[in-house]
Amino acid sequence: MWEARAAEGRGAELLEWAHARVGELAREPLRRETLRAPQGRVLVITWWDAAYEDELPELPEPEAGLIARSVHRWRFESLGEG
Repeated sequence: MWEARAAEGRGAELLEWAHARVGELAREPLRRETLRAPQGRVLVITWWDAAYEDELPELPEPEAGLIARSVHRWRFESLGEG
């Protein structure tokens, strides 16, 4: 999971940037979803067919002027549905 907050007034640009970078990953995830929220927040969630400890491609850090703070990244392990 990758989350960033855009610099003031640059939310749409950050969203476009994230869409472009997901397409450039070294491997294609099983699934991906991009979400947005107020204050220029962009969230990208990717699903992979891999073990938790496997190395996976990640979205990079955008240029400093595009974001209001450093990117946050989290990794989760599915426990199944229900």
